[in-house]
This record gives sequence, structure tokens and C-alpha cells, in this order.
Amino acid sequence: MKFARFTIKDIVSYGIIEGDNITKIVGTPFEDDYALTDIHYNLKGVKLLSPTLYSKAVCIGLNYKDHAKEFGLSIPTEPVVFLKPDTCINDPESAIIYPSISKRLDYEAELAIVLKKDCKNVEEAEVSSYILGYCCANDITARDLQPKQGQWTIAKCFDGFLPLGPFIETEFNPSNAVIQSRVNGEVKQISNTSNLIFSPFFLVSYLSKRMTLKKGDVISTGTPGGISGMKRGDIVEIEIEKLGVLRNTIG
Repeated sequence: MKFARFTIKDIVSYGIIEGDNITKIVGTPFEDDYALTDIHYNLKGVKLLSPTLYSKAVCIGLNYKDHAKEFGLSIPTEPVVFLKPDTCINDPESAIIYPSISKRLDYEAELAIVLKKDCKNVEEAEVSSYILGYCCANDITARDLQPKQGQWTIAKCFDGFLPLGPFIETEFNPSNAVIQSRVNGEVKQISNTSNLIFSPFFLVSYLSKRMTLKKGDVISTGTPGGISGMKRGDIVEIEIEKLGVLRNTIG
């Protein structure tokens, strides 16, 4: 099932996407008692928003071997973790603002996990019931501002630096899906989630034993190799098999 958050005539709602249409629901997909309505819209007539308003996005670095290699870093034996605040939330088709203090802005195609309910001290075998679904993410990074000491958040925390969407897919196998990024139609990254060093289920369990993951929170699982810079006016697309295309313009 494809859940999307959208706005039409300044009213924000959740809905279920089927083909070219979206059906409004009462409530949210994070609640078991949401209800379908008989209100339908064509997708071309609505604006899709970030499908979740997280309290925090927990991001994983160096989770593809080729990405670690391109930075000349060792394969991690435990997840490399950093956070993005909720001010990083950005919508599909919206602008990513190039900070005036940065001279290099990078895309990072990532698979995002969206939590359905609060999650604390959960074993890996129990994780599936805590996940609502998955979506595309773009972990935008001001690469020239990234300290060499490994304090990554400072280069990744600018407003709008985590576009998410275009929808949350609840029926998705995260262990084998093609993931790619494109800039102005040119493929820049291409890999498969089967190449993740730490799997999504492992990451949810691992993180839940260190912090409480809240309903709606996001875990962004890392990016493959092939990152490079963008310039103002570029169109960046993140595509994951069965999760649609997340498209934004650099403003």
C-alpha cells in the first residue's frame, strides 16, 4: 500500500495512491483505525508532501562498501550514526536551497525506514511490526563543510536537507531493490540494497537499544558510491525500485 501526505486547497491530508489517483483517508497511516473516504483526486491536482513529519531522522554513514572505499575509509564494524533535525524535512518537487556558506552540495540516494510506532529495546526478530514502510530519501550534504573529524551532522543539518517521498510503501522487500540517483537525467549512483552492510531490521533493533525511536521517525540507511557535487538549477532524482522517484531542484 502506498501512503502519501498531500495538500490541496491548503488542506493537508493523508491518502492512498492507486495508479494516477489518491484516495483521502481520515486519520493517518500511523493509526490502526484510519478510514478510507470516497474522496479521490488525480495526482496531478495535488502537491505531495514529505510522507512523515519525524521527530528525528537517524542516518547511517558508510553503509555500502563502495561508498566507504571512495572515501578511503575502513568498512565499519558497527553502524556509523548521525542525526538530522526535523528542520531538514523537505517535500518532493520542492527546492533544496544551496547554502551561501557552502561551495559543494552533494546528493546521496538512500533507502529510508519509517517507524509506525514507538520503538525501544526491540529484538531484530520483532522489528517488522514496528515498521510502517519505506520511502526514498536524499541525504543532502554540504561536503566542503564536513569536518574531517567525523562530525557529519554539521554538514548535513541545513534546512530542507532531507527530502523524503514521494510515498511510503508498506509492501516492500528492503533486501533486494535497485537504488540510483540522477542529476539532470544522468545516472550518478546505481547499486542494490542487497549491498547494505547493516540491514534495515538490524539497524532498527540496534538503534532502539540506544534511543527511543518515535512514531514517524526515519532511519536513512546510507548511500552507495558515486557521490559528487551539484549546482543551482540542477534537478536531482532518487529512484528506488517500487518506491517511485523523489525529485527536487537545487535552488
